Amino acid sequence: MNDDIDRDLPMRVADTLRDAGETLAVAESCTGGLVGATLTAIPGASDYFESGLTTYAYDAKRRHLAVSRESLDEHGAVSEPVAREMARGVRDVCDVTWGLSITGLAGPTGGTASKPVGTVYIGVAYAGPWESESSFAAVERHQFDGDRATIRAATVERALAVLLESCDEVER
Repeated sequence: MNDDIDRDLPMRVADTLRDAGETLAVAESCTGGLVGATLTAIPGASDYFESGLTTYAYDAKRRHLAVSRESLDEHGAVSEPVAREMARGVRDVCDVTWGLSITGLAGPTGGTASKPVGTVYIGVAYAGPWESESSFAAVERHQFDGDRATIRAATVERALAVLLESCDEVER
């Protein structure tokens, strides 16, 4: 699976975070730890990679990331509010600069008319310096095509790209 992902992208993430002296934690659902595995396949990942949590079930999202019961009940695990809470939760629980979250439907079952298989939400949360009011969280919705492995690989690549784009937007 990891061999399907371009090595340039995780290397750029590594260089960006390392150069900025920033740290990352990831909270993954449908990718089951593939983002963490992709990043830690790069030598020296311990310079910036703090933790990876695979929070597949509702209770794991609540227990480890402080995702609210209300968000899960109202919107479901595959939703913008839950992806945002996951990104903020992993950022804050792991006390890192960046939190990255993924929640989605990789299939082949589980899709609905409003959330078909391939629906993925990617969240990113930044912890700016105290009193700078620069902290933020953002979420993107994506619709990927293909089988389970293809959807998961596309999700990992897009999540790393989203993280890099967010890093580029932060003034340091």
